[in-house]
Amino acid sequence: MSDQKVRLGRRLFYDSRLSGNGTFSCASCHRQARAFTDGRAHALGSTGQAHPRSAMSLTNVAYNSSYGWADGRIRTLEAQMAVPMFNEHPIEMGLKGNEAAIVSRYAGNLADAALFATAFPSDPHPVSLANVVRAIASFERTLTSAGSPFDRYLYRDERHALSPQAIRGMGLFFSDRLRCGQCHSGFNLSGPTQHEADVTSPVFHNTGLYNVDGRGSYPASDRGLFDTTHRRSDMGRFRAPTLRNIAVTAPYMHDGSVPTLEAAVAHYQSGGLASPFKSARIRPFRITAEETRELIAFLDALTDTEFLTNPDLGKP
Repeated sequence: MSDQKVRLGRRLFYDSRLSGNGTFSCASCHRQARAFTDGRAHALGSTGQAHPRSAMSLTNVAYNSSYGWADGRIRTLEAQMAVPMFNEHPIEMGLKGNEAAIVSRYAGNLADAALFATAFPSDPHPVSLANVVRAIASFERTLTSAGSPFDRYLYRDERHALSPQAIRGMGLFFSDRLRCGQCHSGFNLSGPTQHEADVTSPVFHNTGLYNVDGRGSYPASDRGLFDTTHRRSDMGRFRAPTLRNIAVTAPYMHDGSVPTLEAAVAHYQSGGLASPFKSARIRPFRITAEETRELIAFLDALTDTEFLTNPDLGKP
């Protein structure tokens, strides 16, 4: 990490020259105002192909124990970047086969070449795809969100940062009845997070979203962790994403099939569809209409407006 790498990474994150056809950037799917998601049920690639999954938020992405919706093998930001860059089914950034052309776009521009040389002063060939990845990962590690009303209430002792309604919703969220906090835990209200001294294992859950054959199967287009491990017990298992800034990242679930927070609460209230692979933590619970409003008031209070509008994280 260095200021120079972050500065370069920010420029590259918003630069459409990084895609094979020059029309698409990282920011095309990760928009700051939406907590670095895109508001689509299915992300679109540079050629217009739809992805089976929705774009995940990059909120506090540096602390993830794994990356992507359902692949425990991808443990670093640098490794994750190979997926959107080189994936062909569907095409996302479309770098496959265009590597040399993309490097030349930057090497042939004096201003760009100077930025790479400043960011990687000990590298005799600083303009490279490897350094593109390192720089973007450096910028992504600065995408930290910790200024929501929830944060101000919990960590800064601002007693009026949360409304009474949101405080009641927080109690419901962490209650033994609803158990939301069992999967969305820790400071990031997500699955396991990783810190410098910690080595944590990824955790994935089947939330009973599908059962297409009566035996627990998910649609063939995306079967979650099963598509990586080929173990039936991993059918429909996905990572629990962060709930920070959740109010601006609709639609929800890995495939955007749940349009609103109200619909998400209703899904978990029902306990999801019966399935032999459903996680044991997913069980139906009682909740009144008023309690639903309180729970959503708490989820709304996870919105960090400063993070969503910070000019240092926006397009340079």
